[in-house]
Amino acid sequence: MTLRLLPPSLRDWLPEDHLASFLSDLVEELNLQPILAAYGGVTRGTVPYHPQLLVKVLLYAYAVGIPASRQMVSRPKLVVHKTPI
Repeated sequence: MTLRLLPPSLRDWLPEDHLASFLSDLVEELNLQPILAAYGGVTRGTVPYHPQLLVKVLLYAYAVGIPASRQMVSRPKLVVHKTPI
């Protein structure tokens, strides 16, 4: 028996019309090449979060009325709140 911390996809937990699904699809279509180029060959410190993930979190937080980064950090369960287990 294999236990998973998260399902293979968060879409398994979210309805199709959820804001997070829409924003995820939107960010997938954006050209983030200038940002990705800046990340290039980062070899120092820990591996950074992928820019697509950061843009998704930022847009979702703004869309639900959380404009400050400190508030975003204090609410790590933005996407999966009110989700039945």
